[in-house]
Amino acid sequence: MPRLGIILHGVTGRMGYNQHLVRSILAIRDQGGLTLKSGERLEIDPIIVGRNREKMEQLAKRHNIVRWSTDLDAALADPKDQIFFDAGTTLMRAELIGKALDAGKHVYCEKPISDDLKTAVKLARKARASGLKHGVVQDKLFLPGLRKLAMLRDSGFFGKILSVRGEFGYWVFEGDWGVPAQRPSWNYRKNDGGGIILDMLCHWRYVLDNLFGEVKSVSCLGATHIPNRVDEQGRTYECDTDDAAYATFELEGGVIAQVNSSWAVRVRRDDLVTFQVDGTHGSAVAGLTKCWTQHRVNTPKPVWNPDQPQTIDFYKTWDEVPDTQVFDNGFKAQWEMFLRHVAEDAPWPYGLEAGAKGVQLAELGLKSWAERRWLDVPELEF
Repeated sequence: MPRLGIILHGVTGRMGYNQHLVRSILAIRDQGGLTLKSGERLEIDPIIVGRNREKMEQLAKRHNIVRWSTDLDAALADPKDQIFFDAGTTLMRAELIGKALDAGKHVYCEKPISDDLKTAVKLARKARASGLKHGVVQDKLFLPGLRKLAMLRDSGFFGKILSVRGEFGYWVFEGDWGVPAQRPSWNYRKNDGGGIILDMLCHWRYVLDNLFGEVKSVSCLGATHIPNRVDEQGRTYECDTDDAAYATFELEGGVIAQVNSSWAVRVRRDDLVTFQVDGTHGSAVAGLTKCWTQHRVNTPKPVWNPDQPQTIDFYKTWDEVPDTQVFDNGFKAQWEMFLRHVAEDAPWPYGLEAGAKGVQLAELGLKSWAERRWLDVPELEF
């Protein structure tokens, strides 16, 4: 049975633990590995690495993980492990990925891959020149709701796509009146790599590029709506970076996209993130898992009349796209795709170049906000 040893760094955090360790790597391990085209089963052999010895030991015992370490350099030097994965802090990521490439490891990582474009491009070039496999998590493309949008697009349902409107976010509690915050405090400190523009425009880049057309220009307005929050130790601190972003994008083919991102918004929509796509022949609204459509022949004909209550229940005029297939966890599905890429050279379009494109859009979004103007998104050279 072929084997892949995987170094997992940064899996004590919420996303790294839940989505990457438990629901992806351990789920693949517990299902007996991964079936390759040859019919062989690929064995997954993880080692978890972190600075806190007690956390590593407890995590390993809880999930029956045989190997764990607090020595990343030693793990990278071990030839029996072929892949390095990082879900740690943004500010450390580029250096860690560079070290892993130097050690001859294939790399897979969360995003952003850096907090500045020059470093991100340099890293992508280094990975490309190394001949090693490399990838960046593009998780939202694997959400059932967005996969249904892709199916509608591929079927020609929309006709000509005109516009995309995205709404993302929820209320993150301030932590000062009895309800603990549900996001870590570093998200609101610039020097720790925080800010919703750096975080979310990396996501919106790959969503827009892959589903609706490459991003050609951006106008972005950021805001720090909540100036002070309470951290994990109960101390009040100043929020010095953006907790909301209001962005408009021009896409290839003339599509206009507007995406609002906020950790200071209360949800009255179908999900924590929704995308509405309007086309000449039909429209669709997708959340994380569900998707609704309205074809042009089923579109109601409202008439503006502010003197009478609205008689149309607009929600009832949409039809839900049925679940015609079973969608696995999106993170796990992408992990399996990358593992096949490493093990048998299966197709893989999400290299570190995609990560650099996300950093580029985030950097341009911040610049647009600072200079209060539209900015073109030039093609990157790798």
